Amino acid sequence: MRKASQAVVGVVVAMSVLSGCSFGWGEDDTKKVAEKKLGDKGTACDLPVHFILATSWKAQAITRATVKQMGPLGHQGPLTPACELDAKPAGHIGFLTVWSGTKGAAAPGGTARALVKEFVAAENFESHVTFRKVKAGGLSATEAGYTVTDLAAGEVRPERALAVMTKHGGVVLHLGGLNADEHKAMLPAFDLAKKSLGLTG
Repeated sequence: MRKASQAVVGVVVAMSVLSGCSFGWGEDDTKKVAEKKLGDKGTACDLPVHFILATSWKAQAITRATVKQMGPLGHQGPLTPACELDAKPAGHIGFLTVWSGTKGAAAPGGTARALVKEFVAAENFESHVTFRKVKAGGLSATEAGYTVTDLAAGEVRPERALAVMTKHGGVVLHLGGLNADEHKAMLPAFDLAKKSLGLTG
């Protein structure tokens, strides 16, 4: 239905509200990572989950005011963006976005698989979608891999989304990227977040 994550990037950059965080996936990149967490109270983003941040990624919470100004693009499926993690300080072009149902959407009681299926279905021009049940830290999760066709750029990009359920509702970690090469370069950050994922208090 809409490529909300791309819209988040544009609106947030235009409003200059974002600053810093991190993540991983694929090859083991943990030796390069500072042992810092995002998601607990007192960190850049107060979330239902926490995870280790990859070096140099920048993150800041996306406020309710920003989501409201985005209108329909401030939602993807039943979720709204809660935190945007910028890879530019780490030398890449793309974002890892944390989407949350804690602001009234995605009430507890659903499943991670149903949530991520709804999230992916809300993308524009998604295809080659696969789902698999995984462990994210000690949590049960469902991970989706898929491609998105960017008609303006004339290219197909891979994307990835990981869904978990918490007592506050569903959470999705979504990794995009400018293109396939940038997406691949950022996968270690996504994987690090997945490996270290846990629930906040």
